[in-house]
Amino acid sequence: QKCLSLLLVTRSVFAMVLFNATDLGILLEKYLDDDGDWMVERQRSKRAITASDMQAILDLHNKLRGQVYPPASNMEYMVWDTELERSAQEWAETCLWEHGPAGLLPQIGQNLGVHWGRYRPPTSHVQAWYDEVKDYSFPYPQECNPHCPFRCSGPVCTHYTQLVWATSSRIGCAINVCYNMNVWGQIWAKAVYLVCNYSPKGNWWGYAPYKHGTPCSACPPSYGGMCRENLCYKGLTAGTELCISAVLLNYTAYLNINEPPVFFLLCYAAQIVTCDRKLRDQCKGTTCNRYECPAGCLDSMAKVVGTVYYDMQSSICRAGIHYGVIDNDGGWMDVTRQGRKDFFIKSYKNGLQSLGKYQSANAFTVSKVTVKVITCETTVSALCPYQKPARHCPRIYCPKNCLQENPHLSRVIGTKIYSDKSSICRSAIHAGVLRNESGGYVDVMPTDNRKLYISSYQNGIVSESLQNPSGGQAFRVYAVI
Repeated sequence: QKCLSLLLVTRSVFAMVLFNATDLGILLEKYLDDDGDWMVERQRSKRAITASDMQAILDLHNKLRGQVYPPASNMEYMVWDTELERSAQEWAETCLWEHGPAGLLPQIGQNLGVHWGRYRPPTSHVQAWYDEVKDYSFPYPQECNPHCPFRCSGPVCTHYTQLVWATSSRIGCAINVCYNMNVWGQIWAKAVYLVCNYSPKGNWWGYAPYKHGTPCSACPPSYGGMCRENLCYKGLTAGTELCISAVLLNYTAYLNINEPPVFFLLCYAAQIVTCDRKLRDQCKGTTCNRYECPAGCLDSMAKVVGTVYYDMQSSICRAGIHYGVIDNDGGWMDVTRQGRKDFFIKSYKNGLQSLGKYQSANAFTVSKVTVKVITCETTVSALCPYQKPARHCPRIYCPKNCLQENPHLSRVIGTKIYSDKSSICRSAIHAGVLRNESGGYVDVMPTDNRKLYISSYQNGIVSESLQNPSGGQAFRVYAVI
C-alpha cells in the first residue's frame, strides 16, 4: 500500500490564499510570547494553538465528516490528540513548506495550509481542504487524478480524502507565524503556517476513504453502537483540553447578560475504555492513567502480554483482571507506564492466560483506584504532593457545602491550575467540576510548579492570585464520570 497524502508538494496540492493587506494583528495577538513580542520564536512551553482555534478546527472536522455525500456508514468521531499537536508544532516551527518530518510520515497523515496578508481563521484552510471534494468521485476511481500519487499535475484531492478518512479518529494541529518562508520559490515575510496531523493515517492508495451506507451502520464494535451526528461515537474521553473552551463560552455569556457566570468544566482525568482497547492505542496524553472498564472482559479475545509488567500492546482491562485489580464486573483501575522491559513472562491468573514475550518493549503496571474522604480544608500538598516520577492520587470524596467554609482556612489560589496550598474541594467548586450543595467525587493531578496563579470569580468563590511562589507545586482538578 502506498499513501497518497505523504508526498512532497506540487504547485496545486495545498489550499493557499494571498492578500495584499498586511493586517495580521488578530492572529498575532493570540500567539504573542510572554513579553508581548511576536517576532520572538514561540517558547516550547507554550501551547501550539489557542483553545478557541483548537475547538473550531475539531468542530469543523466533525461537522464535515458527518455530512459527506454519499453518506458514510463507518465515519468515526474525531478527538483532539495532544501528542499529534506536539508533533505538528515541531514541524510548524521548521517553517518548511513540505510534508515532514520524514521519520514520522509513515505513521501519520498530514494536511498543510499557509497564507499571508489579512487575518483569516484556520478553519478557512480546513474548509478549503474539504472543498477539494469537487475533484473527487466516490468511490471510483478512488483518487482524483489517475496519475496520483506518482505524477500529480492537475487537481488533487488528498486533503479532502484525509479529512474524511473514516478511521482517522485523532487530530492535532499547530499554527506558527513564519518569517521569510519559502513558498514555491517565493519569500513570504509573515506566513501563517497551519499543520494538522492525523492518526491513524489515511489516504491508502486504491482504497475509498469510507464505506457508503446508512450512517453508523458499520461502526467498529468498540463504539458500542453509539452514534452522534452521523459519526461513530464513544462518548466523553479524557486526555484533551477541550474543556477550556467551555469556560470561554460561559464567560462570553456572562459578559453578554451581565449575570454571575456558572462554570461547568467537562474535564475528566479518567477514560472509559472497551475490553479490547490496548494501552498503546489509548494512552496519548498526560491524563491517561485512570480507566473505567466494562463488565465481561474475561470473555474478550484481546491479548495480554506479561505478568506484573504488561506490554503496551496488551488490553488495558484484561491486564487489570489478570493482575486482580478488577474482576469480570469491570470497574476503575490505575495504570502506570514503566518504560522498557527486556522480556515479559506468561502466566495463568484469575481465569486469564497471558502470553510471554522475549523482546524488549515498553511496559505498564496496573493498580486499584483508592478512595479518600477528605475535609473542605484538605490540600494536595498534604494529601499527595507532586513527585517525579508522578504517582497516582486517590479518588477524592468532598463533603457538601464547602462554599461556606472560612476562606482563610480553605484558600483557593489560581484558576484552572491551582497552587497545591489550595483547598481541593473549594478549588473543585471554583473550577465547576463539583456542585457545592451535593459534594461528591473528584480526581486531582499534581503538576510541576507555576510561576503565576491567576485570580478569578467563579461559582461563588473568589480565588487568589500569586506570583513567583517560593516552593510548592500545582494541581488540576477533574470531574468524575
